[in-house]
Amino acid sequence: MPKLMNTRSPAAQASSPYDDVLKKRKRARRAAEFKNIFPMFLMMLPGIIYLVCNNYLPMFGILIAFKKVNFSIGIFKSPWVWFDNFRFLFETKDAWIMIRNTLAYNAVWILMGMAIAIFVALCMAEISNRRIAKVIQPVICFPSMVSAVILSFIVYAFLSTTYGFINRSFFKDSPINWYASAQYWPFILTIVHFWQSTGQSSIIYMASIGGIDKGLYEAARIDGASKFKQIIHITLPMLRPMMTLMLLLSVGRIFNSDFGLFYQVPLGSGLLYNTTQTIDTYVYRALLELNNVGMSSAASVFQAVIGFVLVILSNAFVRMIDKDSALF
Repeated sequence: MPKLMNTRSPAAQASSPYDDVLKKRKRARRAAEFKNIFPMFLMMLPGIIYLVCNNYLPMFGILIAFKKVNFSIGIFKSPWVWFDNFRFLFETKDAWIMIRNTLAYNAVWILMGMAIAIFVALCMAEISNRRIAKVIQPVICFPSMVSAVILSFIVYAFLSTTYGFINRSFFKDSPINWYASAQYWPFILTIVHFWQSTGQSSIIYMASIGGIDKGLYEAARIDGASKFKQIIHITLPMLRPMMTLMLLLSVGRIFNSDFGLFYQVPLGSGLLYNTTQTIDTYVYRALLELNNVGMSSAASVFQAVIGFVLVILSNAFVRMIDKDSALF
């Protein structure tokens, strides 16, 4: 039999009542979904505004790194100097010292800091009395809330040549002028850094340890595994993704330093610059002396670009070894 011809026009087929009903249902469904998630968008709005204002709008300031800023005519009309501002970092006689100190301190602190933070987290996880744990946690985290100015006075109370606790207790006959002896400050700054940051860093690993399935430890105890073997074969392998994540994030800031620690704690002593001068403190001092915003901005761009490249390379290396542990 011959096929029946569809006598309806294309316009009539496109606007059939059935299609109109489907479209209305879709619009009603979308409206209902938007109504349900609209409160969530309102909750996200302050965070989005903060992120845009704090992280994205300042990116336009990268122009300052390539200009000789003249505030009388504005940033956009200021003349371009391109990479002349970057020469400020590398042509100075202190370039090697500040880059060496920044990299050396961060390399040591990243590796040692991770080991110490994990050790503290393991010790805290073994405290069976929850009341004692709740007391110890704020105590070890308190130093991270101390400002750099107060921290400098605490350190000075220990290192003062005349009234310092160390000189009065151990070096009464021949007190050491700590603020004129640069060779001691790599150790002083390392001790102060770990005292201030270890408690806060260990919280992340404590949270990860708390999320490990307790059944794994029970099975290990039944098999006769000691506490040390449980840590080696259960806890540390389960912490590896978090360790990798924290390491990758730390590598991204390896060219940055704790400005408050390196500037405030040594009290700005020029005799200590050989071991306390970093990129951040050098740029700050140069900004005070030269009042050149372009040079300080160039240093920040240099730190950000190098950090970004290091994160990309480190993440690629991690992907080659363990794809699941990579950031992206």
